[in-house]
Amino acid sequence: MPRQAPDQLIVTRATPEDWKLVSEWAAAEGWNPGLADAACFFTQDPNGFFLGRIDGEPVSAISVVNYSPDYAFLGFYLVRPDQRGRGHGLTTWKTALAHAGERTVGLDGVPAQQDNYRRSGFELAYRTSRYGGSGPTGHPAPAHVVPAEAAGLDAVIAYDSARYPADRPHFLRNWLTAEGHRALTRVVDGRVTGYGVIRPGRDAHRVGPLYADTADDARALLDGLTADLDGAPFAIDVPEANPEATALATSLGLTPSFATARMYTGPTRPVATANIFGVTSLELG
Repeated sequence: MPRQAPDQLIVTRATPEDWKLVSEWAAAEGWNPGLADAACFFTQDPNGFFLGRIDGEPVSAISVVNYSPDYAFLGFYLVRPDQRGRGHGLTTWKTALAHAGERTVGLDGVPAQQDNYRRSGFELAYRTSRYGGSGPTGHPAPAHVVPAEAAGLDAVIAYDSARYPADRPHFLRNWLTAEGHRALTRVVDGRVTGYGVIRPGRDAHRVGPLYADTADDARALLDGLTADLDGAPFAIDVPEANPEATALATSLGLTPSFATARMYTGPTRPVATANIFGVTSLELG
């Protein structure tokens, strides 16, 4: 670090200011990044973001964010369109992946890249589809749904831990309270039965995560999260590993737009897959 490569590519760690440009690249690819995502991502692992430059000009990017001693997540793997096919992506990839050390690494891969990821040691865990549609207009507030702060952030963080491959309290405290983010919890008989977050994106609001004990809990949370959209578009990334999540999205008239594959380089701790109705972010897991 830094690593020099074809055409004098130099890969170094990126700053939050650098990542504003990468977010623009992601938007151009149709990823619809959330408006406040970058600031939250950097709070988890500020050393996990990388930028490749030629003569000082950014041409490639990737993030490899360490969550725990056992788990990391790779995202934002991008090469500027006019610089593709020259080996810059692979050099950037190799430099950044070393940051994960011996951790199992996860990613959400687009179909065109999945064979390349397999050659790098990633194996398919499940597929994810992005579903989108218009928010409702004028429906009543669902029962037992309250702001996350009212249920207690510690309770939400504990609920998240059983549904994600690593504990991530620092990230969640920022994700749940970031500017523009709205976090709701469902509490029944004094017990958390699910939570979700909605945030503004470039093209549509994005819901994620949406974790819930049952489809009814997930529906109540989704109704609450979208209650104020007044017809504005929103999207949610639904794991096919949970058929009830797909059924819920379809029942609400949402339609799939594109698919990715969740892939891992090794084992992850068990999670309550049946409780995952929407993943947090394709960029950060």
